[in-house]
Amino acid sequence: MTVRELFAQVWRSLMANKLRSFLTMFGIAWGIVSIILMMAAVEGMKVGQKQVADTLGKDIMIIWGGVTSRQAGGERAGRRIFLLDSDGDLLRQQCPSLAVVTPEEGWGNVLVRSPHNSGRFLVTGALPPYADIRSLGLADGRLWNDNDEADARRVAVLGYDVKSQLFFARNPVGGTVYLNSFPYMVIGYLAKKDQDSNYNGPDNSQVFIPFHAAMRDFPDRASGRRYTVDQIIATPADPSEHERAEGEIRRALARSHNFDPQDKDAVFIWNTAKQTKLFQSMTEGMGLFLGTVGVVSLVLGGIGIMNVMLVSVTERTREIGVRMAVGASRRAILHQFFLEAVVLTAISGLAGLGAAVALSAASRAVISSGSYFAGLVLTPGAGLVAFSALAIVAVAAGTYPARKAAALQPIDALRYEH
Repeated sequence: MTVRELFAQVWRSLMANKLRSFLTMFGIAWGIVSIILMMAAVEGMKVGQKQVADTLGKDIMIIWGGVTSRQAGGERAGRRIFLLDSDGDLLRQQCPSLAVVTPEEGWGNVLVRSPHNSGRFLVTGALPPYADIRSLGLADGRLWNDNDEADARRVAVLGYDVKSQLFFARNPVGGTVYLNSFPYMVIGYLAKKDQDSNYNGPDNSQVFIPFHAAMRDFPDRASGRRYTVDQIIATPADPSEHERAEGEIRRALARSHNFDPQDKDAVFIWNTAKQTKLFQSMTEGMGLFLGTVGVVSLVLGGIGIMNVMLVSVTERTREIGVRMAVGASRRAILHQFFLEAVVLTAISGLAGLGAAVALSAASRAVISSGSYFAGLVLTPGAGLVAFSALAIVAVAAGTYPARKAAALQPIDALRYEH
């Protein structure tokens, strides 16, 4: 029997029992859709979480001074720890696991004026690498650089909302804004940022300036000491070494500020890499569970295929007897029914794949960016799992009915009355 004849035979079988065939094929298609979409949903959560995390920063650790809860080095518990601008250099020297370290100085409710409008915004000072690790996307102009930092130049990069309020549709690059009474030249402004996570306010509503300019013009008001900083931002050289990096940070600051390195209250560290790892562990477990549910759905569809083929063998018993009587071998009969089951399963699987692709595309079209769920994200791994399971189901669903058909005795088959 040629491939064309085989497909013709399958088509005749489908058309002879349209409702039964549809329900059977629907079971397989639904199993494929279940596997692919459930795994795509898990991948969508991973992608969404990463997108949200990236708006905050690229595997960053945010370090704040706290209050000691243990006595150490003759110092009492309950002592306030203030981070210093020199702590940035200290961490760079004593923490080999860190790739980037920058202190950050912020001053809220600063009156910012342009020739066109004014408003109160958060002014943030940091070293040049800050823009990259905090994912500050530039719309026009440039970011501050090492020369600006070395000279503590009064240059500013405006957040999107700041630019819109102070300059409307005008291009602010090259213009001047006053931060309180200090004139700063605008060297660039940021693209609009969809941000669901932050620690001191949306980046759209901030003005970014060189760290040393901030230290000079806006000393830390929390402690009243000129050389303290709000927080320090660091990134590990290898995100998988985030726990080691965190330990190095605590030990270095403990030696400098004379507190117990095991005192978690003395220094707070928001470790986004750790959060990402925990989320990935959770989604991997969820993916395993949902993938198993999808495979079960596919197996149930395979049982339906097997049932249809067994019914087909029963209905075509006399046909099998006739074919054997005119010389068809048992191997030919086995191949015919096995291939019919495989073709039926494959057609159903392709229909399920098409439905999964369409639903995935639709979900990504309606879900906005910046969400913790990025829609149904298809991966090669999901397709591989689905079609591996489909192949196993096809073989299992076709083998038993085909062997039963091949095992019929020609005389008994010819005598069979349905």
